[in-house]
Amino acid sequence: MIDPTALHLLRPQWLWALLALPLLAWLWQRRGRAHMPWQDAVDPHLLPRLIETPASRRSRLHGAIAALGYVLAVLALAGPSWRQVEQPLSQGGTPLVVAVDLSSETLATDLPPSRLAHVRAKLAQLLQARSSAPVGLVAYADDAFTVAPLTDDAANVGLFLDALAPDVMPVDGRRTDRAIERAVELLRRAGYPQGEIVLLTGDAEASAREAAASAARAGYRVSVLGLGTDAGALVRMRDRAIRQVRLEDQALRALARAGDGRYAPLQSDPGDLRELGLLDAGASPGSESRASAGRVWQDEGYWLLPPLMLLALFALRRRAGVLLVLLCVGLPWSQAEASSWWQRPDQAAYERLLAGNEAYRRGDFDRAAALYRGITMADAHYNRGNALAKSGEYRDAIAAYDEALKLQPGMADAIANRRAVLAAMKRQPPPAPKSGKQQGGKGNSQSDRGAQQKDGEGQRKQPPQSSPESSQSQPQPQSGDAREQQRQADAAQRERVQRALQQRKPQRSGEPVPGKAETPAEREQRIANEAWLRRVPDDPGGLLRAKFRLEHQRRQEQTEPTP
Repeated sequence: MIDPTALHLLRPQWLWALLALPLLAWLWQRRGRAHMPWQDAVDPHLLPRLIETPASRRSRLHGAIAALGYVLAVLALAGPSWRQVEQPLSQGGTPLVVAVDLSSETLATDLPPSRLAHVRAKLAQLLQARSSAPVGLVAYADDAFTVAPLTDDAANVGLFLDALAPDVMPVDGRRTDRAIERAVELLRRAGYPQGEIVLLTGDAEASAREAAASAARAGYRVSVLGLGTDAGALVRMRDRAIRQVRLEDQALRALARAGDGRYAPLQSDPGDLRELGLLDAGASPGSESRASAGRVWQDEGYWLLPPLMLLALFALRRRAGVLLVLLCVGLPWSQAEASSWWQRPDQAAYERLLAGNEAYRRGDFDRAAALYRGITMADAHYNRGNALAKSGEYRDAIAAYDEALKLQPGMADAIANRRAVLAAMKRQPPPAPKSGKQQGGKGNSQSDRGAQQKDGEGQRKQPPQSSPESSQSQPQPQSGDAREQQRQADAAQRERVQRALQQRKPQRSGEPVPGKAETPAEREQRIANEAWLRRVPDDPGGLLRAKFRLEHQRRQEQTEPTP
């Protein structure tokens, strides 16, 4: 139902076009008079009495229809609306790159216990507030390095907070301009034409203001979060020199103004982040600040198009509109579907591939294999092989994997699944002989034992997996029906293949390979490797230190002049 109180126009400026309606009506009437051949030969006051004009009534009717169509077109363009609909929102928010000063000055104790401890706590607070917004992290001293590129998962950035320290930087110093340039490069590489850059530092040089102004012109706003106090503190630099460092408030404010951003001194509460506008920019789409953006007014102007098109039919030819209306009424109405005639071969193949994937998820493997058949794509042949393997057609599955490998040699999944199906075919028990009940039951029992013994190789410490069809504790069928025995054997084999396909995963170095016997020497080597891996320390700081050192050396080699 239409709510009259909510009815409004989304583009009301189109109503100005209605002012042209009287002019168009005058032109229509003048055009009709110009086509009267007796108008110049007969006096105007005698013309209505001497000439019968039945066509004038028809002309007036046509003019009224044209005027009505014009009004409907203008109202449709004005965008009438009376209801709201859900509008998908971007989950990211404003992208942000945080550049942290990791020079020796961050070890100053004017913010007890140190500036560095406050930096880590503030970054944790910021990442928690921007849990759904893209965020990246840059560390800089004399040069700037990427700690984490822009990502929507702030938890990945938080992994490196405890590793942030001056000793991970290859050289000491403070080049804030390089940090801004690195942040701009990260935003551009991620495809963001606009974004936020926040610097955590206690001082800035003149070159940093120039870099901030350049970033602002490119669409990236630069804000500053000041570290330290006005009193400052003494700090020992990496070269053993003792320096007095303090918060250079005026220099940081000038830097923020040059970058078209904001400045705030670091605080223990989120007030500084709120003052910089970082909490609002990183709010999730479901928060109160952006709840109104979740619904938009629906443009209902398309409802006026059918009557407008109906009026346009009468302008084609006499009585053509009536005939077309009767024809449309007589047609059977059904749900409109896109005809496959308008699809390219690759589009039709892609739709069949999607339909096959859906059938595979439902467990209809025969239907999935039929849909995949005929699609000349490596993925389609690979999926067909999986569907055939699930259905127990192992030879056809091997052929499908071979087709996939012809189109894409080295396809790891196809090679692994082909190997698993081949191994399952070797374990498949042969058909039982038809020479009596006891003989059939004995043959089936021996085959099952052989298959189970082969499955258990290389995994002797694990209990053997059992199933209703292949368990040794189940009583063996004594009917001697070969078909029933073969059906049970096939069912057990299909279950083993499905288990192999579902549980297959890449083997890590040192793990025993399923299906392969492990010698005592190999077992001892595997245990030694696992113990060695457990002794390897999980040190993100060491990772950053090595990464920054190698990147710094590469930059130095690129900038050194060739002899």
